[in-house]
Amino acid sequence: MSSLRWLLRIARPEAWRLVAAAVLGSLALGCSIGLMATSGWLISRAAQQPPVLYLTVAIVAVRAFGIGRGALRYAERLVGHDAAFRVLARTRVQAWLDLDRAAPAGLGKLRSGDVLASLVGDVEAVQDLLVRAVLPIAVALITGTATVVLLGALLPAAGLVLLLGLLVAGVVAPAVTLSVAGRAERQLAPARAALADPVHDLLTGAAELIAFGAAGPALERIRVHDRKLTSLARRSAAGAGAGASIGAGALALTVVGELLVGIQAVREGRLPGVQLAVLALTPLAAFELTNSLPTAARHLVHGLRAVDRLRALGDLPHPSVAWGNKHVIGHTLKIAGASARWPGAAQPTVRDIGLSLPPGRRVAVVGESGAGKSTLIAALAGFLATERGTVTYGGIPLTELDENAFRRQVVVCAQDDHLFDTTIRDNLLVGKPDATETQLMNALRQARLASWVNRQPHGLDTTVGERAGQLSGGERQRLALARALLADPAVLLLDEPTAHLDEATAAELTRDILTATRGRATLLVTHRLAGLEDLDEIIVLSHGQVLRRGRPLDILRPGTREFAGSQDDDR
Repeated sequence: MSSLRWLLRIARPEAWRLVAAAVLGSLALGCSIGLMATSGWLISRAAQQPPVLYLTVAIVAVRAFGIGRGALRYAERLVGHDAAFRVLARTRVQAWLDLDRAAPAGLGKLRSGDVLASLVGDVEAVQDLLVRAVLPIAVALITGTATVVLLGALLPAAGLVLLLGLLVAGVVAPAVTLSVAGRAERQLAPARAALADPVHDLLTGAAELIAFGAAGPALERIRVHDRKLTSLARRSAAGAGAGASIGAGALALTVVGELLVGIQAVREGRLPGVQLAVLALTPLAAFELTNSLPTAARHLVHGLRAVDRLRALGDLPHPSVAWGNKHVIGHTLKIAGASARWPGAAQPTVRDIGLSLPPGRRVAVVGESGAGKSTLIAALAGFLATERGTVTYGGIPLTELDENAFRRQVVVCAQDDHLFDTTIRDNLLVGKPDATETQLMNALRQARLASWVNRQPHGLDTTVGERAGQLSGGERQRLALARALLADPAVLLLDEPTAHLDEATAAELTRDILTATRGRATLLVTHRLAGLEDLDEIIVLSHGQVLRRGRPLDILRPGTREFAGSQDDDR
Protein backbone atom coordinates (compact mmCIF):
# COMPACT_ATOMS: atom_id res chain seq x y z
CA MET A 1 0.00 0.00 0.00
CA SER A 2 1.47 3.35 -1.04
CA SER A 3 1.78 6.22 1.40
CA LEU A 4 -0.92 8.15 -0.45
CA ARG A 5 -3.35 5.23 -0.25
CA TRP A 6 -2.57 4.82 3.47
CA LEU A 7 -3.29 8.51 4.04
CA LEU A 8 -6.52 8.35 2.04
CA ARG A 9 -7.66 5.36 4.07
CA ILE A 10 -7.03 7.22 7.34
CA ALA A 11 -8.61 10.45 6.07
CA ARG A 12 -11.58 8.90 4.21
CA PRO A 13 -14.11 9.39 7.07
CA GLU A 14 -13.29 13.11 7.03
CA ALA A 15 -13.34 13.48 3.23
CA TRP A 16 -16.44 15.68 3.19
CA ARG A 17 -14.95 17.99 5.81
CA LEU A 18 -11.73 18.32 3.81
CA VAL A 19 -13.66 19.03 0.61
CA ALA A 20 -15.80 21.59 2.46
CA ALA A 21 -12.64 23.25 3.83
CA ALA A 22 -11.17 23.45 0.31
CA VAL A 23 -14.38 25.01 -1.05
CA LEU A 24 -14.60 27.50 1.82
CA GLY A 25 -10.93 28.41 1.41
CA SER A 26 -11.43 28.96 -2.31
CA LEU A 27 -14.45 31.18 -1.66
CA ALA A 28 -12.48 33.16 0.94
CA LEU A 29 -9.63 33.77 -1.49
CA GLY A 30 -12.17 34.52 -4.18
CA CYS A 31 -13.61 37.21 -1.93
CA SER A 32 -10.11 38.69 -1.47
CA ILE A 33 -9.55 38.80 -5.22
CA GLY A 34 -13.04 40.13 -5.85
CA LEU A 35 -12.52 42.80 -3.17
CA MET A 36 -9.28 43.96 -4.78
CA ALA A 37 -10.64 43.93 -8.33
CA THR A 38 -13.90 45.65 -7.40
CA SER A 39 -12.07 48.25 -5.31
CA GLY A 40 -9.81 49.05 -8.28
CA TRP A 41 -12.78 49.47 -10.59
CA LEU A 42 -14.68 51.53 -7.99
CA ILE A 43 -11.77 53.94 -7.44
CA SER A 44 -11.23 54.40 -11.17
CA ARG A 45 -14.92 54.87 -11.91
CA ALA A 46 -15.41 57.22 -8.97
CA ALA A 47 -12.64 59.44 -10.34
CA GLN A 48 -14.91 60.12 -13.33
CA GLN A 49 -17.54 61.52 -10.90
CA PRO A 50 -20.55 59.61 -12.20
CA PRO A 51 -23.93 59.67 -10.41
CA VAL A 52 -23.56 57.78 -7.14
CA LEU A 53 -26.30 55.39 -8.27
CA TYR A 54 -23.86 54.01 -10.85
CA LEU A 55 -21.51 53.01 -8.02
CA THR A 56 -24.06 51.40 -5.69
CA VAL A 57 -23.56 47.82 -6.89
CA ALA A 58 -19.77 48.10 -6.61
CA ILE A 59 -20.04 49.63 -3.14
CA VAL A 60 -22.29 46.81 -1.95
CA ALA A 61 -19.98 44.25 -3.57
CA VAL A 62 -16.96 45.70 -1.74
CA ARG A 63 -18.78 45.38 1.57
CA ALA A 64 -19.97 41.86 0.77
CA PHE A 65 -16.50 40.73 -0.28
CA GLY A 66 -14.93 42.30 2.81
CA ILE A 67 -17.34 40.60 5.20
CA GLY A 68 -17.33 37.35 3.26
CA ARG A 69 -13.54 37.10 3.25
CA GLY A 70 -13.32 37.10 7.06
CA ALA A 71 -16.34 34.88 7.64
CA LEU A 72 -15.36 32.31 5.03
CA ARG A 73 -11.75 32.25 6.21
CA TYR A 74 -12.93 31.56 9.75
CA ALA A 75 -15.26 28.79 8.53
CA GLU A 76 -12.48 27.27 6.43
CA ARG A 77 -10.07 27.18 9.37
CA LEU A 78 -12.77 25.77 11.65
CA VAL A 79 -13.78 22.95 9.28
CA GLY A 80 -10.24 22.22 8.06
CA HIS A 81 -8.69 21.99 11.52
CA ASP A 82 -11.62 19.94 12.79
CA ALA A 83 -10.99 17.41 10.01
CA ALA A 84 -7.23 17.48 10.62
CA PHE A 85 -7.62 16.89 14.36
CA ARG A 86 -9.96 13.97 13.70
CA VAL A 87 -7.44 12.45 11.31
CA LEU A 88 -4.69 13.22 13.83
CA ALA A 89 -6.50 11.27 16.55
CA ARG A 90 -7.12 8.33 14.22
CA THR A 91 -3.48 8.34 13.07
CA ARG A 92 -2.15 8.43 16.63
CA VAL A 93 -4.38 5.51 17.64
CA GLN A 94 -3.29 3.54 14.57
CA ALA A 95 0.39 4.21 15.31
CA TRP A 96 -0.11 3.11 18.91
CA LEU A 97 -1.87 -0.09 17.80
CA ASP A 98 0.93 -0.87 15.33
CA LEU A 99 3.55 -0.35 18.05
CA ASP A 100 1.49 -2.38 20.53
CA ARG A 101 1.27 -5.33 18.12
CA ALA A 102 4.99 -5.15 17.41
CA ALA A 103 6.10 -4.64 21.02
CA PRO A 104 6.43 -8.36 21.87
CA ALA A 105 8.91 -8.68 18.99
CA GLY A 106 11.03 -5.84 20.35
CA LEU A 107 9.96 -3.18 17.81
CA GLY A 108 12.59 -4.28 15.33
CA LYS A 109 15.51 -1.85 15.24
CA LEU A 110 13.56 1.13 16.55
CA ARG A 111 15.16 3.14 19.35
CA SER A 112 13.22 5.00 22.01
CA GLY A 113 13.88 8.23 20.10
CA ASP A 114 12.40 6.71 16.94
CA VAL A 115 9.26 5.66 18.81
CA LEU A 116 8.93 9.13 20.35
CA ALA A 117 9.42 10.77 16.95
CA SER A 118 6.74 8.55 15.41
CA LEU A 119 4.14 9.10 18.13
CA VAL A 120 4.74 12.87 18.29
CA GLY A 121 6.60 14.32 15.32
CA ASP A 122 5.34 12.07 12.53
CA VAL A 123 1.73 12.18 13.72
CA GLU A 124 1.88 15.99 13.94
CA ALA A 125 3.39 16.04 10.44
CA VAL A 126 0.26 14.31 9.13
CA GLN A 127 -1.81 17.19 10.51
CA ASP A 128 0.50 19.69 8.79
CA LEU A 129 0.28 17.64 5.61
CA LEU A 130 -3.48 18.16 5.51
CA VAL A 131 -3.78 21.73 6.81
CA ARG A 132 -0.59 23.28 5.44
CA ALA A 133 -0.03 21.26 2.26
CA VAL A 134 -3.07 19.52 0.80
CA LEU A 135 -5.63 22.25 1.53
CA PRO A 136 -3.46 25.22 0.34
CA ILE A 137 -2.58 23.36 -2.87
CA ALA A 138 -6.23 22.48 -3.52
CA VAL A 139 -7.35 26.06 -2.83
CA ALA A 140 -4.60 27.45 -5.08
CA LEU A 141 -5.65 25.20 -7.97
CA ILE A 142 -9.33 26.04 -7.67
CA THR A 143 -8.99 29.79 -7.10
CA GLY A 144 -6.07 30.28 -9.48
CA THR A 145 -7.90 28.62 -12.35
CA ALA A 146 -11.04 30.67 -11.73
CA THR A 147 -9.08 33.94 -11.51
CA VAL A 148 -7.18 33.30 -14.75
CA VAL A 149 -10.42 32.50 -16.55
CA LEU A 150 -12.18 35.63 -15.27
CA LEU A 151 -9.24 37.93 -16.07
CA GLY A 152 -8.90 36.29 -19.46
CA ALA A 153 -12.54 37.12 -20.13
CA LEU A 154 -11.68 40.81 -19.72
CA LEU A 155 -8.49 40.59 -21.77
CA PRO A 156 -7.00 37.29 -23.03
CA ALA A 157 -3.44 38.65 -22.89
CA ALA A 158 -3.97 39.67 -19.25
CA GLY A 159 -5.18 36.17 -18.40
CA LEU A 160 -2.07 34.69 -20.05
CA VAL A 161 0.27 37.02 -18.13
CA LEU A 162 -1.43 36.08 -14.84
CA LEU A 163 -1.22 32.39 -15.71
CA LEU A 164 2.51 32.63 -16.37
CA GLY A 165 3.09 34.55 -13.15
CA LEU A 166 1.10 32.07 -11.08
CA LEU A 167 2.96 29.14 -12.64
CA VAL A 168 6.32 30.68 -11.72
CA ALA A 169 5.21 31.48 -8.16
CA GLY A 170 3.20 28.28 -7.68
CA VAL A 171 5.41 25.72 -9.42
CA VAL A 172 8.93 27.09 -9.95
CA ALA A 173 9.23 28.64 -6.47
CA PRO A 174 8.20 25.43 -4.62
CA ALA A 175 10.52 23.41 -6.89
CA VAL A 176 13.44 25.66 -6.01
CA THR A 177 12.52 25.41 -2.32
CA LEU A 178 12.57 21.63 -2.48
CA SER A 179 15.80 21.49 -4.49
CA VAL A 180 17.57 23.73 -1.97
CA ALA A 181 16.02 22.27 1.17
CA GLY A 182 15.05 18.79 -0.02
CA ARG A 183 18.05 16.95 1.39
CA ALA A 184 17.72 18.81 4.67
CA GLU A 185 14.02 17.90 4.89
CA ARG A 186 14.87 14.22 4.37
CA GLN A 187 17.35 14.35 7.23
CA LEU A 188 15.29 16.41 9.68
CA ALA A 189 13.15 13.60 11.10
CA PRO A 190 16.09 11.18 11.65
CA ALA A 191 18.04 14.07 13.20
CA ARG A 192 15.18 14.85 15.59
CA ALA A 193 14.96 11.17 16.56
CA ALA A 194 18.75 11.06 17.07
CA LEU A 195 18.51 14.10 19.36
CA ALA A 196 15.50 12.74 21.25
CA ASP A 197 17.35 9.56 22.17
CA PRO A 198 20.21 11.12 24.25
CA VAL A 199 17.80 13.71 25.69
CA HIS A 200 15.53 10.89 26.86
CA ASP A 201 18.51 9.05 28.33
CA LEU A 202 19.68 12.19 30.13
CA LEU A 203 16.27 12.98 31.58
CA THR A 204 15.59 9.45 32.79
CA GLY A 205 19.09 8.68 34.02
CA ALA A 206 20.26 12.07 35.24
CA ALA A 207 20.91 10.89 38.78
CA GLU A 208 23.09 7.96 37.69
CA LEU A 209 24.96 10.04 35.10
CA ILE A 210 25.78 12.73 37.65
CA ALA A 211 26.75 10.18 40.29
CA PHE A 212 29.25 8.51 37.96
CA GLY A 213 30.52 11.74 36.41
CA ALA A 214 29.13 10.89 32.99
CA ALA A 215 26.81 13.90 32.61
CA GLY A 216 29.41 15.87 30.63
CA PRO A 217 29.77 13.34 27.77
CA ALA A 218 25.99 12.92 27.70
CA LEU A 219 25.52 16.68 27.31
CA GLU A 220 28.18 16.77 24.61
CA ARG A 221 26.28 14.11 22.64
CA ILE A 222 23.20 16.30 22.84
CA ARG A 223 25.19 19.35 21.67
CA VAL A 224 26.53 17.44 18.64
CA HIS A 225 23.06 16.32 17.58
CA ASP A 226 21.64 19.78 18.28
CA ARG A 227 24.25 21.44 16.07
CA LYS A 228 23.43 19.06 13.24
CA LEU A 229 19.70 19.67 13.65
CA THR A 230 20.25 23.44 13.70
CA SER A 231 22.30 23.25 10.51
CA LEU A 232 19.56 21.27 8.78
CA ALA A 233 16.93 23.77 9.95
CA ARG A 234 18.99 26.64 8.50
CA ARG A 235 19.25 24.89 5.15
CA SER A 236 15.53 24.24 5.18
CA ALA A 237 14.85 27.91 5.99
CA ALA A 238 17.20 28.98 3.18
CA GLY A 239 15.16 26.94 0.74
CA ALA A 240 11.97 28.56 1.97
CA GLY A 241 13.55 31.99 1.58
CA ALA A 242 14.64 31.26 -1.98
CA GLY A 243 11.13 30.18 -2.89
CA ALA A 244 9.60 33.26 -1.27
CA SER A 245 11.95 35.60 -3.16
CA ILE A 246 11.05 33.98 -6.48
CA GLY A 247 7.37 34.37 -5.66
CA ALA A 248 7.81 38.06 -4.81
CA GLY A 249 9.74 38.64 -8.05
CA ALA A 250 7.05 36.85 -10.05
CA LEU A 251 4.38 39.09 -8.50
CA ALA A 252 6.27 42.27 -9.40
CA LEU A 253 6.83 41.15 -13.00
CA THR A 254 3.20 40.06 -13.32
CA VAL A 255 1.91 43.47 -12.23
CA VAL A 256 4.27 45.17 -14.73
CA GLY A 257 3.13 42.74 -17.43
CA GLU A 258 -0.54 43.44 -16.71
CA LEU A 259 0.07 47.17 -16.97
CA LEU A 260 1.90 46.79 -20.29
CA VAL A 261 -0.76 44.67 -21.96
CA GLY A 262 -3.55 46.71 -20.35
CA ILE A 263 -2.18 50.08 -21.46
CA GLN A 264 -1.78 48.76 -24.99
CA ALA A 265 -5.36 47.44 -24.96
CA VAL A 266 -6.71 50.78 -23.69
CA ARG A 267 -4.85 52.62 -26.46
CA GLU A 268 -6.31 50.28 -29.05
CA GLY A 269 -9.81 50.62 -27.57
CA ARG A 270 -10.08 46.95 -26.65
CA LEU A 271 -10.35 47.68 -22.91
CA PRO A 272 -12.18 50.46 -21.06
CA GLY A 273 -9.80 52.67 -19.10
CA VAL A 274 -11.47 52.03 -15.74
CA GLN A 275 -10.69 48.31 -16.06
CA LEU A 276 -6.95 48.93 -16.24
CA ALA A 277 -6.90 49.19 -12.44
CA VAL A 278 -8.60 45.79 -12.27
CA LEU A 279 -5.78 44.24 -14.30
CA ALA A 280 -3.11 45.90 -12.17
CA LEU A 281 -4.59 45.16 -8.73
CA THR A 282 -5.97 41.65 -9.28
CA PRO A 283 -2.51 39.96 -9.21
CA LEU A 284 -1.81 41.54 -5.81
CA ALA A 285 -4.68 39.50 -4.38
CA ALA A 286 -4.29 36.48 -6.67
CA PHE A 287 -0.69 35.91 -5.58
CA GLU A 288 -1.91 35.49 -2.02
CA LEU A 289 -2.76 31.93 -2.99
CA THR A 290 0.84 31.20 -4.07
CA ASN A 291 2.55 32.71 -1.00
CA SER A 292 2.00 29.54 1.02
CA LEU A 293 2.91 27.09 -1.76
CA PRO A 294 6.70 26.90 -1.11
CA THR A 295 5.96 26.13 2.53
CA ALA A 296 3.18 23.77 1.43
CA ALA A 297 5.66 21.92 -0.76
CA ARG A 298 7.99 21.44 2.21
CA HIS A 299 5.13 20.20 4.38
CA LEU A 300 4.01 17.91 1.54
CA VAL A 301 7.40 16.22 1.26
CA HIS A 302 7.92 16.14 5.02
CA GLY A 303 4.39 14.83 5.60
CA LEU A 304 4.63 12.08 2.99
CA ARG A 305 7.90 10.91 4.51
CA ALA A 306 6.22 10.89 7.91
CA VAL A 307 3.39 8.83 6.41
CA ASP A 308 6.01 6.40 5.07
CA ARG A 309 7.44 5.96 8.55
CA LEU A 310 4.02 5.58 10.15
CA ARG A 311 2.98 3.08 7.50
CA ALA A 312 6.19 1.15 8.16
CA LEU A 313 5.08 0.65 11.77
CA GLY A 314 2.39 -1.66 10.45
CA ASP A 315 5.07 -3.69 8.67
CA LEU A 316 7.09 -4.29 11.84
CA PRO A 317 7.30 -7.97 12.76
CA HIS A 318 4.52 -8.65 15.22
CA PRO A 319 4.30 -12.21 16.47
CA SER A 320 0.92 -11.86 18.19
CA VAL A 321 -1.82 -14.40 17.66
CA ALA A 322 -4.51 -13.81 15.03
CA TRP A 323 -7.51 -13.79 17.31
CA GLY A 324 -11.02 -15.13 16.74
CA ASN A 325 -14.27 -14.18 18.45
CA LYS A 326 -15.23 -16.97 20.84
CA HIS A 327 -15.81 -16.05 24.50
CA VAL A 328 -14.58 -18.46 27.19
CA ILE A 329 -14.42 -17.83 30.93
CA GLY A 330 -12.57 -19.70 33.69
CA HIS A 331 -10.88 -22.69 32.11
CA THR A 332 -7.48 -24.33 31.85
CA LEU A 333 -4.64 -22.52 30.07
CA LYS A 334 -2.49 -25.11 28.32
CA ILE A 335 0.47 -25.23 25.96
CA ALA A 336 1.28 -28.57 24.33
CA GLY A 337 4.29 -29.62 22.25
CA ALA A 338 4.94 -26.02 21.33
CA SER A 339 7.96 -24.36 19.76
CA ALA A 340 8.30 -20.60 19.34
CA ARG A 341 10.86 -18.11 18.14
CA TRP A 342 11.12 -14.36 18.11
CA PRO A 343 11.13 -12.66 14.67
CA GLY A 344 14.60 -12.69 13.18
CA ALA A 345 15.86 -15.48 15.46
CA ALA A 346 17.71 -18.30 13.69
CA GLN A 347 16.44 -21.00 16.06
CA PRO A 348 13.30 -21.46 18.15
CA THR A 349 13.78 -20.07 21.64
CA VAL A 350 11.63 -22.79 23.21
CA ARG A 351 11.06 -26.29 21.83
CA ASP A 352 8.52 -28.99 22.65
CA ILE A 353 7.18 -27.19 25.70
CA GLY A 354 4.18 -28.62 27.52
CA LEU A 355 2.42 -27.03 30.50
CA SER A 356 -1.07 -27.02 31.97
CA LEU A 357 -2.57 -24.46 34.34
CA PRO A 358 -5.99 -25.61 35.52
CA PRO A 359 -7.84 -23.47 38.10
CA GLY A 360 -5.88 -23.29 41.35
CA ARG A 361 -2.67 -24.89 40.07
CA ARG A 362 0.57 -22.99 40.66
CA VAL A 363 3.74 -23.69 38.70
CA ALA A 364 7.20 -22.14 38.77
CA VAL A 365 9.51 -22.02 35.74
CA VAL A 366 13.17 -21.49 36.60
CA GLY A 367 16.30 -21.34 34.50
CA GLU A 368 19.31 -19.33 33.52
CA SER A 369 19.16 -16.16 31.46
CA GLY A 370 18.35 -17.13 27.87
CA ALA A 371 16.65 -20.38 28.86
CA GLY A 372 13.36 -19.29 27.27
CA LYS A 373 11.31 -18.39 30.33
CA SER A 374 10.00 -15.08 29.03
CA THR A 375 9.34 -16.63 25.64
CA LEU A 376 7.11 -19.19 27.34
CA ILE A 377 5.19 -16.37 29.06
CA ALA A 378 4.80 -14.56 25.72
CA ALA A 379 3.43 -17.68 24.04
CA LEU A 380 0.98 -18.39 26.85
CA ALA A 381 -0.21 -14.76 26.86
CA GLY A 382 -0.76 -14.74 23.10
CA PHE A 383 2.00 -12.22 22.45
CA LEU A 384 4.01 -14.74 20.45
CA ALA A 385 2.54 -17.21 17.98
CA THR A 386 3.88 -20.76 18.17
CA GLU A 387 5.55 -22.47 15.22
CA ARG A 388 4.50 -25.92 16.34
CA GLY A 389 2.08 -27.16 18.95
CA THR A 390 -0.89 -25.26 20.35
CA VAL A 391 -1.85 -22.89 23.12
CA THR A 392 -5.42 -23.36 24.30
CA TYR A 393 -7.68 -21.82 26.90
CA GLY A 394 -10.63 -23.93 27.92
CA GLY A 395 -9.64 -26.42 25.22
CA ILE A 396 -10.02 -23.79 22.47
CA PRO A 397 -7.00 -22.50 20.51
CA LEU A 398 -6.17 -18.85 21.08
CA THR A 399 -6.74 -18.19 17.37
CA GLU A 400 -10.46 -18.87 17.94
CA LEU A 401 -10.88 -16.83 21.13
CA ASP A 402 -11.93 -13.22 21.51
CA GLU A 403 -8.80 -11.29 22.51
CA ASN A 404 -10.55 -8.91 24.93
CA ALA A 405 -12.28 -11.77 26.77
CA PHE A 406 -8.98 -13.66 26.98
CA ARG A 407 -7.09 -10.60 28.27
CA ARG A 408 -9.62 -10.19 31.06
CA GLN A 409 -9.02 -13.80 32.14
CA VAL A 410 -5.24 -14.12 31.65
CA VAL A 411 -3.12 -11.27 33.03
CA VAL A 412 0.65 -10.83 32.77
CA CYS A 413 2.60 -9.06 35.52
CA ALA A 414 6.10 -8.38 34.22
CA GLN A 415 9.25 -7.30 36.01
CA ASP A 416 9.14 -3.94 34.22
CA ASP A 417 5.39 -3.26 34.34
CA HIS A 418 4.90 0.43 33.71
CA LEU A 419 3.68 2.62 36.53
CA PHE A 420 2.37 6.03 35.52
CA ASP A 421 3.53 9.31 37.01
CA THR A 422 0.30 9.76 38.95
CA THR A 423 -1.31 8.53 42.16
CA ILE A 424 -1.40 5.02 43.57
CA ARG A 425 -5.16 5.06 43.05
CA ASP A 426 -4.90 5.91 39.35
CA ASN A 427 -2.24 3.25 38.78
CA LEU A 428 -4.45 0.64 40.39
CA LEU A 429 -7.53 1.69 38.42
CA VAL A 430 -5.74 0.68 35.23
CA GLY A 431 -6.43 -2.91 36.30
CA LYS A 432 -10.12 -2.26 37.06
CA PRO A 433 -11.44 1.20 36.20
CA ASP A 434 -14.67 0.82 38.21
CA ALA A 435 -13.03 -0.53 41.39
CA THR A 436 -14.24 0.83 44.72
CA GLU A 437 -11.86 2.06 47.42
CA THR A 438 -12.56 -1.13 49.39
CA GLN A 439 -11.50 -3.23 46.41
CA LEU A 440 -8.38 -1.13 45.96
CA MET A 441 -7.36 -1.61 49.57
CA ASN A 442 -8.10 -5.37 49.39
CA ALA A 443 -5.77 -5.68 46.40
CA LEU A 444 -3.08 -3.71 48.23
CA ARG A 445 -3.61 -5.88 51.30
CA GLN A 446 -3.10 -9.05 49.23
CA ALA A 447 0.13 -7.57 47.86
CA ARG A 448 1.21 -6.65 51.43
CA LEU A 449 1.27 -2.95 50.56
CA ALA A 450 -1.83 -1.69 52.41
CA SER A 451 -0.04 -0.76 55.64
CA TRP A 452 2.56 1.21 53.69
CA VAL A 453 -0.16 3.11 51.82
CA ASN A 454 -1.97 3.88 55.06
CA ARG A 455 1.21 5.43 56.45
CA GLN A 456 1.47 7.86 53.55
CA PRO A 457 0.15 11.41 54.19
CA HIS A 458 -2.18 11.23 51.18
CA GLY A 459 -2.97 7.51 51.23
CA LEU A 460 -4.19 6.27 47.86
CA ASP A 461 -3.68 9.76 46.43
CA THR A 462 0.08 9.59 47.01
CA THR A 463 1.98 10.14 43.75
CA VAL A 464 4.56 7.56 42.71
CA GLY A 465 6.71 9.92 40.61
CA GLU A 466 8.15 9.49 37.14
CA ARG A 467 8.97 5.83 36.49
CA ALA A 468 7.72 5.25 40.08
CA GLY A 469 10.88 6.91 41.33
CA GLN A 470 9.30 7.64 44.72
CA LEU A 471 8.96 3.90 45.43
CA SER A 472 11.55 1.27 46.24
CA GLY A 473 12.03 -1.70 43.93
CA GLY A 474 9.96 -3.96 46.16
CA GLU A 475 7.18 -1.38 46.46
CA ARG A 476 7.03 -0.98 42.69
CA GLN A 477 6.67 -4.72 42.20
CA ARG A 478 4.02 -4.99 44.92
CA LEU A 479 2.02 -2.15 43.37
CA ALA A 480 2.18 -3.85 39.96
CA LEU A 481 1.10 -7.12 41.62
CA ALA A 482 -1.80 -5.38 43.37
CA ARG A 483 -2.95 -3.96 40.04
CA ALA A 484 -2.85 -7.41 38.48
CA LEU A 485 -4.75 -8.94 41.42
CA LEU A 486 -7.35 -6.17 41.23
CA ALA A 487 -8.23 -7.31 37.71
CA ASP A 488 -9.17 -10.66 39.34
CA PRO A 489 -7.83 -12.85 36.50
CA ALA A 490 -8.46 -16.57 36.27
CA VAL A 491 -4.79 -17.08 35.34
CA LEU A 492 -1.90 -14.92 36.54
CA LEU A 493 1.42 -15.03 34.69
CA LEU A 494 4.28 -13.51 36.71
CA ASP A 495 7.42 -12.80 34.70
CA GLU A 496 10.49 -12.34 36.95
CA PRO A 497 8.71 -10.27 39.64
CA THR A 498 11.80 -10.40 41.88
CA ALA A 499 14.34 -9.34 39.28
CA HIS A 500 16.70 -6.51 40.29
CA LEU A 501 15.81 -6.95 43.98
CA ASP A 502 18.24 -7.95 46.70
CA GLU A 503 17.95 -11.47 48.11
CA ALA A 504 16.13 -10.51 51.30
CA THR A 505 13.55 -8.34 49.51
CA ALA A 506 13.12 -10.94 46.76
CA ALA A 507 12.51 -13.75 49.26
CA GLU A 508 9.94 -11.65 51.15
CA LEU A 509 8.16 -10.65 47.93
CA THR A 510 8.09 -14.27 46.71
CA ARG A 511 6.43 -15.40 49.95
CA ASP A 512 3.83 -12.64 49.66
CA ILE A 513 3.16 -13.47 46.00
CA LEU A 514 2.57 -17.13 46.80
CA THR A 515 0.26 -16.17 49.64
CA ALA A 516 -1.71 -13.73 47.48
CA THR A 517 -2.10 -16.20 44.59
CA ARG A 518 -3.23 -19.18 46.63
CA GLY A 519 -6.26 -20.75 44.94
CA ARG A 520 -5.56 -18.99 41.61
CA ALA A 521 -3.94 -20.56 38.53
CA THR A 522 -0.47 -19.03 38.58
CA LEU A 523 2.73 -19.34 36.59
CA LEU A 524 5.77 -17.83 38.32
CA VAL A 525 8.83 -17.30 36.13
CA THR A 526 11.93 -16.72 38.23
CA HIS A 527 15.67 -17.31 38.36
CA ARG A 528 15.58 -17.87 42.13
CA LEU A 529 14.71 -21.18 43.72
CA ALA A 530 14.20 -19.90 47.27
CA GLY A 531 10.64 -19.88 48.60
CA LEU A 532 9.07 -22.19 45.99
CA GLU A 533 8.25 -25.06 48.37
CA ASP A 534 4.49 -24.41 48.36
CA LEU A 535 4.04 -24.69 44.58
CA ASP A 536 2.49 -27.66 42.79
CA GLU A 537 5.27 -28.07 40.22
CA ILE A 538 8.65 -26.67 39.29
CA ILE A 539 9.90 -26.77 35.70
CA VAL A 540 13.58 -26.19 35.00
CA LEU A 541 14.34 -24.83 31.51
CA SER A 542 17.70 -24.94 29.78
CA HIS A 543 18.34 -23.72 26.23
CA GLY A 544 14.63 -23.65 25.47
CA GLN A 545 13.86 -27.19 26.58
CA VAL A 546 12.60 -28.79 29.76
CA LEU A 547 15.60 -30.08 31.68
CA ARG A 548 13.73 -31.24 34.77
CA ARG A 549 10.24 -30.99 36.16
CA GLY A 550 8.44 -32.31 39.19
CA ARG A 551 7.20 -31.55 42.67
CA PRO A 552 9.20 -29.04 44.72
CA LEU A 553 10.43 -31.84 47.02
CA ASP A 554 11.98 -33.56 44.01
CA ILE A 555 13.55 -30.44 42.53
CA LEU A 556 14.61 -28.33 45.52
CA ARG A 557 17.57 -30.24 46.82
CA PRO A 558 21.31 -29.55 47.01
CA GLY A 559 22.85 -29.12 43.58
CA THR A 560 19.97 -27.28 41.96
CA ARG A 561 21.32 -23.86 42.89
CA GLU A 562 23.30 -23.95 39.68
CA PHE A 563 20.15 -23.05 37.77
CA ALA A 564 19.66 -19.77 39.64
CA GLY A 565 21.22 -17.51 37.01
CA SER A 566 21.47 -13.81 36.30
CA GLN A 567 18.70 -11.34 36.77
CA ASP A 568 18.60 -10.20 33.17
CA ASP A 569 15.43 -10.62 31.22
CA ASP A 570 15.71 -13.46 28.72
CA ARG A 571 14.14 -14.37 25.47
